[in-house]
Amino acid sequence: MLLEEIHAGTWGPHMSGFVLAKKILRASYFWITMEIVCIQYIWKCHRYQIHADMIKIPPNELNATCSPWSFAAWGMDVIGPIDPAASNGHMFILVAINYFSKGVEATSYGAVTKKVVADFVRDSIRNYRVNSY
Repeated sequence: MLLEEIHAGTWGPHMSGFVLAKKILRASYFWITMEIVCIQYIWKCHRYQIHADMIKIPPNELNATCSPWSFAAWGMDVIGPIDPAASNGHMFILVAINYFSKGVEATSYGAVTKKVVADFVRDSIRNYRVNSY
């Protein structure tokens, strides 16, 4: 019951066997075979097996994300909310990346709505396109 509470309960997010043993020690519990028991316990945890670090897996071939010509592909993302907010009160950053030229456009906003994204695409990306030629 102790292992389950510390591994998956209020104490932590499905940590490895050695980290689990350290947390048990911090909770003032100890037994001689504690590390072995912790390692055996986490290998039975399905969620740990799915989300564990994959350090010993051989590296895969990387696939470059490229575009055949300028403005064929863009990537967009929203960063935030940022705490503390910027001096102008903005808490979000809208970022667009041109995959061909690797050019970046970024602007901060107080809130990100459909209208804000549409204006960003219309103004920033159009300005980027005009200035890049």
